[in-house]
Amino acid sequence: MFDFDALSIAIPRQTILCVGDLMLDEFVYGEVSRVSPEAPTPVLAVRRSQMNVGGAGNVARNITSLGAKCIFVSLIGEDVTGRILRTELAREKQIEQLLVVDPDRPTTRKARYVSEHFSTHMLRADWELAAPASEEVETKLIEAAVSALPRADIVLLSDYAKGVLTARVVRHIIDEARKLGKRVIVDPKNANWALYRGATLLTPNQKEFSEATRRRIHSGDDIAEASLEALRSADAEAILVTRSEHGMTLAHRDGNLIHVPAQPTKVRDVSGAGDTVAAMLAVALAAKADFEQALRCAAAAAAVAVGKPGTATVSLDELRRKILPPASLTAEEKIAASTPMLEAQIAEWRKEGQRVGFTNGCFDILHPGHVRVLTQARAACDRLIVGLNSDASVRRLKGPERPVQEERSRAEVLAALEAVDLVVLFEEDTPLELITRIKPSVLIKGGDYTREQVVGHDVVAAYGGEVVLVDILEGHSTTSLVKRAREKRA
Repeated sequence: MFDFDALSIAIPRQTILCVGDLMLDEFVYGEVSRVSPEAPTPVLAVRRSQMNVGGAGNVARNITSLGAKCIFVSLIGEDVTGRILRTELAREKQIEQLLVVDPDRPTTRKARYVSEHFSTHMLRADWELAAPASEEVETKLIEAAVSALPRADIVLLSDYAKGVLTARVVRHIIDEARKLGKRVIVDPKNANWALYRGATLLTPNQKEFSEATRRRIHSGDDIAEASLEALRSADAEAILVTRSEHGMTLAHRDGNLIHVPAQPTKVRDVSGAGDTVAAMLAVALAAKADFEQALRCAAAAAAVAVGKPGTATVSLDELRRKILPPASLTAEEKIAASTPMLEAQIAEWRKEGQRVGFTNGCFDILHPGHVRVLTQARAACDRLIVGLNSDASVRRLKGPERPVQEERSRAEVLAALEAVDLVVLFEEDTPLELITRIKPSVLIKGGDYTREQVVGHDVVAAYGGEVVLVDILEGHSTTSLVKRAREKRA
């Protein structure tokens, strides 16, 4: 059984040693409305730009955004780009950066020009020297990585073929890691996988796998067949092939094949998705997940990453929302545990232009009358907040023998309803203070009230909000249900 909660507790205790090619990712966004008079090429009217830590640096950032610690070894030049990267990495408190400086090479930088209207990359410009590091620099990289190995739970080599992971650097790291019993994951770029001999797991994409095995790959069976020789050549435990919309397929040296389908999502940008997958695998395996669990996490993380613009990171909360079924998230996602959570959620909805509605009640024993009111209330707005009387409040209103169910149970039952978007507990006898704080666009109550009887109607009307009375289902009440139950016991 996949216990995500146990995994999420274990992840922050892990330290991953990440070694690879660091680069600066720049995204220039704009609109295209004309063709240049100087040449038959579109003109991008630039609206904004952003710079992100890319390459293996994005792997390191994903490791820490998922909650683990990262020791990061890489190479920069003695230039402005290198200084920017060093500064940005310093902002990540969970990343310990061990950067080697080579004054003879530029720091890798990639600029992507993106048409926001068409959601497409128009052009990419690269500043780089894709050549192996010098022997002197290799030695410094090896010393930095090997000295950090004892503190790491797992090693991740992120190869972008820009010169950090030379044959000598890779060999020293893998050999030393194996001596210490540390597993090594490699995201490879070199088609000669003998270079990575002794690694635990290789994570090529389908194109890289096809090139390395010199086979045409169309299915999981093709991967299983091609992996036999590849696993022997690399002396690896497993090979994971990422296949974009076709999911991920892992071939193990014991002959087992594990396939995890891609999660449906709206793709905004695939830049850096492979970094997220590599980071998730390293973090999950370090936390003692098995291969299938790690793959499920990686597929979910990839779905989150490609739904964001630019080079993106993924948090544990985002992963949780993606990997667990919605019913299991009700308490965490739909019950406001604090005022800041409530205010943040309302602000997000209003930013999206959502019409926020509010209703309230004790909801002691949920019955069809409650469901009818809540369903109609949700139909009157885009997002429905339900104010729920606390146990103390219910006792004051209904008597010492109520509520039948304590407040947390009542909140979880409400949160499980599709019509309810957020549940907020309040201690007062009426929700007036809560209504004043939320300022709903629509205040909703059952039709057994008049408009003037609805608490907060004057507050809502004062700022231009609306009061809506919805039909109730006659013959249903918690009081009558409790009375009948007690009569049957008597």
